Amino acid sequence: MEFIGTERTAIFIDGSNLYAAARALGFDIDYRRLLEVFREKTRIIRAFYYTALIEDQEYSPIRPLVDWLDYNGYTMVTKPTKEFTDSMGRKKIKGNMDIEIAVDAIQMADHLDHMVLFSGDGDFRRLIEAVQHKGLRVTVVSTVRSQPPMIADELRRQADVFIDLVDLQAEIARKGGRPMPIAQPEMDDEEDIVHSTPADALLPDTETINS
Repeated sequence: MEFIGTERTAIFIDGSNLYAAARALGFDIDYRRLLEVFREKTRIIRAFYYTALIEDQEYSPIRPLVDWLDYNGYTMVTKPTKEFTDSMGRKKIKGNMDIEIAVDAIQMADHLDHMVLFSGDGDFRRLIEAVQHKGLRVTVVSTVRSQPPMIADELRRQADVFIDLVDLQAEIARKGGRPMPIAQPEMDDEEDIVHSTPADALLPDTETINS
């Protein structure tokens, strides 16, 4: 990875997109190790994690993960999902966090040297271009190793550095634990995914939420 130890760096994690990419590659993310890996290489100012929550559920399967991240070095940005019925009468769930990521990145840009975006969403190409005009270097983390690739070609081209998630697997993959479930609620498009994996399949092995 191309990092400079003195650079002021912020991490922006599109939670649903990273979850989908890791699932496509067949591993779970250890979020403690992810943060440690980047802190070893650069000066992390902030690590944002974005996800939508289904708030009318009696139990939200991602809530324990959200709480753990909030206690362990991440700045959480959440909002309720929206449920709608499509033209075929099917109920779908929408939980897109693109606006929240873009607003925070623009607001932080004057205080950063380097932005790391965990997403393959092509809608972020213009955001990357905008912060590059402010003098930031931008690294995008996603994957081309899945079928189909998770990163949009225009996003990869715009980034200063592209890191394939599979190349980080040895450092940030969760060790042991249960296999990753694949069930997810149906979304209106591939970019609006809400986690439905049990949170204990994502939390670090030996830590509790209140550690």
